[in-house]
Amino acid sequence: QVQLVESGGGLVQAGGSLRLSCAASGSIISINTMGWYRQAPGKQRELVATLASGGTTNYADSVKGRFTISREHAKNTVYLQMNSLKPEDTAIYYCNSGVKTIIGRPYMDFWGKGTLVTVSS
Repeated sequence: QVQLVESGGGLVQAGGSLRLSCAASGSIISINTMGWYRQAPGKQRELVATLASGGTTNYADSVKGRFTISREHAKNTVYLQMNSLKPEDTAIYYCNSGVKTIIGRPYMDFWGKGTLVTVSS
């Protein structure tokens, strides 16, 4: 139905930057919220940032001032600009989106497969 494909992960030194992208494709009528979550080894998945269709953003306290979420509505794509990266940012980053695939039905939750971000000290 709907596929979310992340890209942009990799290895970076502490203090460096990376930009993640996530493109949604498939049977999409509309998208409400798009966002990023992450899961570090041995930890639960946690919210990083979300961006609603109206423009409201929400950031985890640990990334405020360092990460910026943005979106291209026409391309069904969400970005995460990550600056001043720290070793504790190391995790698999997952894209999430609420997508309406059938008129009259509620939005459904979709996830990407994740992209690995490794920050070396």
